[in-house]
Amino acid sequence: MFELFGIPSTALFGQLLVGLINGSFYALLSLGLAVIFGMLNIINFAHGAQYMMGAFAAYLLLDYFDIGYWLALVLAPIIVGAIGIAIERLFLQWLYRLDHLYGLLLTFGLALIIEGAFRQRFGSSGLPYGVPDYLRGVQNLGFMFLPNYRAWVILFSVVVCFGAWLVIERTKLGAYLRAATENPTLVRAFGINVPRMIMLTYGFGAALAALAGVLAAPIYNVSPQMGSELIIVVFAVVVIGGMGSILGAILTGFGLGIIEGLTKVFFPEASNTVIFVIMAIVLVIRPAGLFGRGA
Repeated sequence: MFELFGIPSTALFGQLLVGLINGSFYALLSLGLAVIFGMLNIINFAHGAQYMMGAFAAYLLLDYFDIGYWLALVLAPIIVGAIGIAIERLFLQWLYRLDHLYGLLLTFGLALIIEGAFRQRFGSSGLPYGVPDYLRGVQNLGFMFLPNYRAWVILFSVVVCFGAWLVIERTKLGAYLRAATENPTLVRAFGINVPRMIMLTYGFGAALAALAGVLAAPIYNVSPQMGSELIIVVFAVVVIGGMGSILGAILTGFGLGIIEGLTKVFFPEASNTVIFVIMAIVLVIRPAGLFGRGA
């Protein structure tokens, strides 16, 4: 074991690992928020509730149907994505021409309703969800011990995030999605069903949140408050990266997770506020965010 700036390497790299884990969830959730805002111009405050629903979907699939982690990674996003589609059809489609504040208020109210319903049914204490057998154990890297499951979460999050970025930014489908937000009338002229595309986009954003929830379930307790505890930080990440910027959400999510982890080593008192301090500085220097476009 060696020391860096008087800090043992195990402590330093351990906090870096924690930062990368947090950054993985920040990136996944920020990606979903950026997709929804960029395509629908809706500030989706229900995103934290959808993250929580993904974790509960995995828990309930295991508890009631004996469906394990690997299948839950597929089924939970589909279930929550379908619920997201229902929310878009029933509520959000009427708000697209209104001010952003209406969408924020509606999704904030939905988040409170969903969280309250889960708290009423399952209580406030966390429920355990075990790490899958295949990913148990740790790897000895010499300078630190790396849990297999945490390494899987980081790797899988990177693949999902940049895979989604490639689809949105480098494919014909992504071009249609981006064009539908800029000029829906022109896109309709090509025979594309714009309302259906918007509906599926919101469902995709909700599914990303649910996927993050399934990944988080073995690390944190599954509880109704897990989304509300995270969503404010995720909004700060999205603002720093630039509202609607897909690449900004991904890079900023991972980057701020690492910064937060290092802050816990060198200045622990500031670890809970460092992201918000960075947000304030970025908004003063570049109001559109690091990767956002100016109005």
